[in-house]
Amino acid sequence: MSIPPLNAAAREFGLAPVTLPSYTVPVEEPRVPPAVYEARVAAALERASAAGLDALLVYGDREHFANIAYLTGFDPRWEEMLLILVPGRTPVLLAGNESMAYADAVQIEVEVVRFAKFSLVGQPDPEQLSLADAFGIAGFSAGATPRLGTVGWKFWETPGYEQWIELPAFIVDELRAAGFTLSNANALFTGYTAAGPGLRLVNEVDQIAAFEFAACHSSESLRRMITAVTPGQTELEASRLYEATLLPFSYHPTLLSGERAGYGVASPSGRMLAVGDPMSAGFGHWGSNSARGGFLVESASQLPAGAEDYVAALVAPYFAAAVAWYETIRVGVTAGELYAAVHAVLDDPFYGVYLNPGHHIHLDEWPSSPVAPGSPVEFVSGMALQLDIIPATGTVYGSSNVEDGIVLADAELRASLAEAYPEAWERILARRAFLASLGITLDESVLPMSNIAGWLPPYWLAPHLAMRRLGAS
Repeated sequence: MSIPPLNAAAREFGLAPVTLPSYTVPVEEPRVPPAVYEARVAAALERASAAGLDALLVYGDREHFANIAYLTGFDPRWEEMLLILVPGRTPVLLAGNESMAYADAVQIEVEVVRFAKFSLVGQPDPEQLSLADAFGIAGFSAGATPRLGTVGWKFWETPGYEQWIELPAFIVDELRAAGFTLSNANALFTGYTAAGPGLRLVNEVDQIAAFEFAACHSSESLRRMITAVTPGQTELEASRLYEATLLPFSYHPTLLSGERAGYGVASPSGRMLAVGDPMSAGFGHWGSNSARGGFLVESASQLPAGAEDYVAALVAPYFAAAVAWYETIRVGVTAGELYAAVHAVLDDPFYGVYLNPGHHIHLDEWPSSPVAPGSPVEFVSGMALQLDIIPATGTVYGSSNVEDGIVLADAELRASLAEAYPEAWERILARRAFLASLGITLDESVLPMSNIAGWLPPYWLAPHLAMRRLGAS
């Protein structure tokens, strides 16, 4: 595949000395108050009723925790879990043995019921409850509440998807056998319906502050690793440089080199790093993700044969697309306009950009994405979004990456955030100033969450050299 000629946008950008700001990483984690969780449950039941549903059955497990955590502040760590929401009744949480003590972390009034069949295999089941028993405790039956909305983790845009239920079959089978009508209700949380954006797509001020806290820690971990990594370490040894806190992860942290760099989501291995290796790394706590790609070199002279023009051929146009993303995103812009801005720069098959150039982010790393050609979806205040544009050339040039997250906030939300969380607000202003120093102009509604937003060092052994708009001061 031939390398496309540099377009006008890419010619504006090049490599130059860049000094990242230093931040005091926060230690006091913002908490979403119980009243917010109560309001979320009320809103979920209101949306369900408007959609013709009598109750909501929210499923969770180790990987698919985000909806239950959003509603209760509590996430499954070992076992399956069901949160049963019936209008006018106290919510019921079905939990396995090892979740019973941890259930004290729930932030709303709930009735916690031990359902030992959700426990790990072979553990005691003294109550011998059936699902029918548990549903009776929750106060619904096929006669009184026949239309159940199931909330797992996924919805589709295929006609008729409402009948596609991704919960475990033993739950679905018993419900259908008992006469319930099931409907996939995930879009109420992470999609777009007649009622508007999904509930988890628009965040309250306390949630935004919690995401900013997480982004501080995840982005600082990635910065520590990139600025200290050296040849001769294994990937596993280099991963120690993250010096990570044990906040919950939004995905498995990555650090990949050489032929493994293209794996994308694999974990570090015992492979030894060498000069000239392509590199890929990503790190995220709940509500955040920062990722970078480049080469383990000090200069172009150490790049693999045939890739000596890596910066001009790939990084400059890629960075131009990332800048277009930053300068287009704002309250009121459509997802289709954002897609068009990116692909106007990376419109050649060489770049191999396949996935949506941007998506929502929440406790889970990718709840959904409306970013697609012609999408009429408008971004609104309170949304948390990822700049997620990853070229996959399949050539000696490898890839590049400058992924980080932002939040959109109108004047009222910005004022609330500045008043309630002044230290977070000062960090956001410092990030905006840094992006401006790179020649990136943000709309006033764009709040960068990451401490390394806009920092793209293609040569990891020379991290003081990064991309910027040429001539910017």
